Amino acid sequence: MKTYFAFIRITQEALLAVSVAMLATLPTVLAFNPDLFTDASMAFLYAVAHTALFFVMMIRPLSDLFPSVPYLRPLVILRKGAGVLSASVIVSFLLAKVIVDPSGYLSSIGTGAYWSLHNLALFAHLGDLSAVVLLATSNALSKRVLGKNWKRVQRLSYVYFYASALYVTLMLHTTYVLVYVVFVTLATVFALLKNRGLLGAESYTPKQA
Repeated sequence: MKTYFAFIRITQEALLAVSVAMLATLPTVLAFNPDLFTDASMAFLYAVAHTALFFVMMIRPLSDLFPSVPYLRPLVILRKGAGVLSASVIVSFLLAKVIVDPSGYLSSIGTGAYWSLHNLALFAHLGDLSAVVLLATSNALSKRVLGKNWKRVQRLSYVYFYASALYVTLMLHTTYVLVYVVFVTLATVFALLKNRGLLGAESYTPKQA
C-alpha cells in the first residue's frame, strides 16, 4: 500500500505539471496558430477533458459503494489532479478566445445571446465558466479562504459535468460522453441511497477527502 500511495502522489504531481504546462502554452498556440490543430487533435483534447472529468465524478461514489475494496478510496486523492487537468483544457480554449478578442469576448458575456438556448450556448458557457471557477479554487489558499463554502463551490463540478456533457452530446455528437453520464448518474444515485441506508445495507458515511 505504501508503494500504491507513492504512485498516487507521483501521478498527482504529473497531472498538475501537465495542466500548468498546458495553461502556459495551449491558449497562445490556439490563438495564433489555430491551423496546427486538426479536428482529430481537437477531439483528442476534448476526450482528455471529459475522460478526466468522468474519473473525478465516478471515483467518489464508487469508493462509497465498495468501501471494502482497499485500492478505491486512495484514488479519491487524484480527483484534484484529474479535475485540474480537465478544467485546464476547457479554460485554455476560453483563454484563446480572450487573447484573440478580449473586449469582444468579455462584453459578450453580458448579452442575451451568450446565455441563450440557441445551439445550446447556455450549456456550453455554463460548462466553460464552471471550469474557470473550479480551476481557480483548486488550491490550498482558496480552501482556507472559503472555509466551509469551499465544498459548496466544488459542487459546481456537477454543473460542469452535466452542462458540458449535454452540449457535446447534442451539438458535437460525441456519444461516448452520454455513456459517461449514465454511469456517473447511476453510481451517484446508488451511492446516495447506500449512504442513507436505503439499499438494505448498513448505512455508511464516507470520510471527506
